[in-house]
Amino acid sequence: MDVAIIETSGLGDRSYLIGAEGIAVVIDPQRDIDRVLDLARARGVRITHVLETHIHNDYVTGGLELSRTVGAEYVVPTGDEVGYQRRAVGDGDVIAAGPLRLQVMHTPGHTHNHVSYVLHDAAGTVAGVFTGGSMLHGTTGRTDLLGSEHTEELTHAQFRSVRRLAAELPDHTQVYPTHGFGSFCSATPASGDASTIADQRQDNPALTQDEQSYVDQLIAGLAAYPAYYAHMGVINTQGPDPVDLSLPQPVDARELRRRIGAGEWVVDLRNRTAFAAGHLGGTLGFELSDSFVTYLGWLYSWGSPLTLIGDDQSQIADARRELARIGVDNLTGSAVDDIRSLTGDEPLRSYRVADFADLAEALRTHDLSVLDVRQTGEFADGHVPGALNIPLHEITVRLGEIPVGEVWVHCASGYRSSIAASLIDRDDRTVVLVDDGFDRAEELGLVR
Repeated sequence: MDVAIIETSGLGDRSYLIGAEGIAVVIDPQRDIDRVLDLARARGVRITHVLETHIHNDYVTGGLELSRTVGAEYVVPTGDEVGYQRRAVGDGDVIAAGPLRLQVMHTPGHTHNHVSYVLHDAAGTVAGVFTGGSMLHGTTGRTDLLGSEHTEELTHAQFRSVRRLAAELPDHTQVYPTHGFGSFCSATPASGDASTIADQRQDNPALTQDEQSYVDQLIAGLAAYPAYYAHMGVINTQGPDPVDLSLPQPVDARELRRRIGAGEWVVDLRNRTAFAAGHLGGTLGFELSDSFVTYLGWLYSWGSPLTLIGDDQSQIADARRELARIGVDNLTGSAVDDIRSLTGDEPLRSYRVADFADLAEALRTHDLSVLDVRQTGEFADGHVPGALNIPLHEITVRLGEIPVGEVWVHCASGYRSSIAASLIDRDDRTVVLVDDGFDRAEELGLVR
């Protein structure tokens, strides 16, 4: 028996393919199912079952399309009223797939109907548990995604679910969560790449704290989550459309300028320093990296036409795949020429890139404003005195609060501030992007 991990680092999630004797079961697949199909072919296994731990809030599932493509049984927790045929399972049900046996355990908390799947081998020995958004590595799934009116009830349920997992499963049981590798579905940052029930007894707050302390601490620590989450549950409940990973149609410089002038979303995927050195006015800089899809999805006007600018077709294809995972499908064009050839008659815009040492010197020599686009909790833990804190996801609705003149923009690493710089760049404001780690600001004594 073999458990293969399919990592989706851009969303901080994992899917799993469990194989034995030519048979395979897939758990919580992402929308781009070609990765799953390729892995199954490479392992020489036939997928007979596709299982969901819950209706996902942070990505569009590939489970429905995968099950239809390979003729597998599609398994979804009972209680979720979905718009397609599936096998609804509840606590105690068993999914038998060749030598594999997965027992359903109702583990509410992340959602009301959330389940975990306990994996038994042919001899009946417990080998692992697939915990979705319940027990994560050193933490648990967040409990506020279904609305504030459910948060306290679900947080108590989450505590009891994790306690049940620990009480009923052997210490050696491998814990395989879907979330917790950077996903905002995690209540707090997870720890480690692998874990067992025994490990969780030592460091999971639901197992080291009493119930009320756990509930109070989890709720108090919940931070903002991406706005696109509001659409994921709806799509996954109705049934997602098949994925389209084809390249968007190319657009020329004239059409690009028309789209920018019309206020459409035109996103530049290039490196943030390349964008700062020269870009088309009115475009938005979202460097294609592990954080790309989270922050673009957070700020994106849902359903709006979207045009991509990239270094090459490979970059466009990668971005399309990332966006498809969260249901951003209205890609209406792309351009990959040298940026100077896309300007038409207009000059490129640019702004300075600096580090925290440059900011320290500038603060001593002249008047400027500092814009900190980290989350409010990060800001509360320490910040540059006098800095204005507007979290990145609030920038578009709080543009009027940002001063004109010279504005230095920073975050914790330079990624979020690079997006913010592209959003606030305009003629009456001199933007400086601080592309540096915040620990450097601390070393320089800039933080209070």
